[in-house]
Amino acid sequence: MSAEAVGMHMPAVVTLDDVAAMNAADPNGHRYETSPEGVLSVMPPPDSEHAMIASRLFAWLIMAGWPAEQVLQAAGVRISGPQGDGGRIPDLTVWRKPPPGGVWSAAGDVVLVIEIVSPGSEAMDSVTKVREYASAGIPQYWVVDRDGAQTVTLHRLAGQGGYEERARMPLAWLLQTSPADHLD
Repeated sequence: MSAEAVGMHMPAVVTLDDVAAMNAADPNGHRYETSPEGVLSVMPPPDSEHAMIASRLFAWLIMAGWPAEQVLQAAGVRISGPQGDGGRIPDLTVWRKPPPGGVWSAAGDVVLVIEIVSPGSEAMDSVTKVREYASAGIPQYWVVDRDGAQTVTLHRLAGQGGYEERARMPLAWLLQTSPADHLD
């Protein structure tokens, strides 16, 4: 289907319910997200390297004692802004308590968001989402690059409402530590 044909069927304003329906209807596993300003993003489905990184981090958190109900892959997070609500689907999230049922859960209960950079998502993960997650008050944001070392950059919410970089290390090094060493 052409972009022109899709555009004819798009609503004038895309709501979070619309985005949830797009995610559910896509047979190819693309992720649809929207910013609080209403900008729609479409990400390709994760590849096997992406899935392996997510699985390693998930297992690391579970083995350290985080309940499986609080460590979620591809869970929707509602990001509120002055212009409205957006919805992001991070690769991995850690929650203070299990989120309620539904597609979009409140960002206020998120302890940590982890994004694994995919080809084409570099700017989104290192600029746009940094700003959005910080303004939503999410205490920790980690970005895993797909370089040779799978470098993980750990960001912590700072006093001025933005993130400060706390550490940068290869994923293999991170996985040799305890999550408690990095989450406060």
